[in-house]
Amino acid sequence: MRRSTTTRQGGIHVSTHLTRRLLQLYVGLTLYGVSSALLVRSGLGLEPWGVLHQGIAERTGLTIGVVSIIVGALVLLLWIPLRQRPGLGTVSNVFAIGIAMDSTLALVPDVRGLAAEIPLLAGGILLNGVATGLYISARFGPGPRDGLMTGLHRLTGRSIRLVRTSIEVAVVATGFLLGGSLGVGTVAYALAIGPLAQFFLRFFAVPELPEQARTPETSPEPAPAAVAEPVTEGTPARAILRG
Repeated sequence: MRRSTTTRQGGIHVSTHLTRRLLQLYVGLTLYGVSSALLVRSGLGLEPWGVLHQGIAERTGLTIGVVSIIVGALVLLLWIPLRQRPGLGTVSNVFAIGIAMDSTLALVPDVRGLAAEIPLLAGGILLNGVATGLYISARFGPGPRDGLMTGLHRLTGRSIRLVRTSIEVAVVATGFLLGGSLGVGTVAYALAIGPLAQFFLRFFAVPELPEQARTPETSPEPAPAAVAEPVTEGTPARAILRG
């Protein structure tokens, strides 16, 4: 009887642990899309990959959320030659953020004047930090753009910081030339998101299951290589633990 009770309690614990991780993953990805939409509505500048997405959207007539999905899927294809292994979080990242972004943009109107733009920018950056802490702490795999970075790091032997900076300089420059919004918000995001993400990664950290309680379904995806600082999609001010 005691062994049966212990097994049942262990099963409940495993189920609760997995449920929490899944909840954090999808709430985090949704909030990431919401935060990106708030940055768009602020009109003061976007995060690096957002600049590219907006620039492509301006040229193609597609919504920025749809562009985000397409770019994410294309970047994910680059994982194949890099021999990166996607997780549930990787695939979910491609779709969830873009859908949440377009949904939010449909609900939040354009604003005019710094009295409205600055709060939207600040709220978007703060919410992005919360979202980053939620979905990365769930440990279901990095986002497609972060996986590209870690894959190139492993392939070239260059530092994470150099690879990330190189990718994002290219992304920002291309997006700006296409008409993406580059401004004070881009700089504010780059300076603030690292400390914010670091704080919320610790705040939302999910405790590891005891080794004997793990199964292939409940074992977390391994963290990206060189884990030291928070890694999220499109942040030049930080290295790696996007995702």
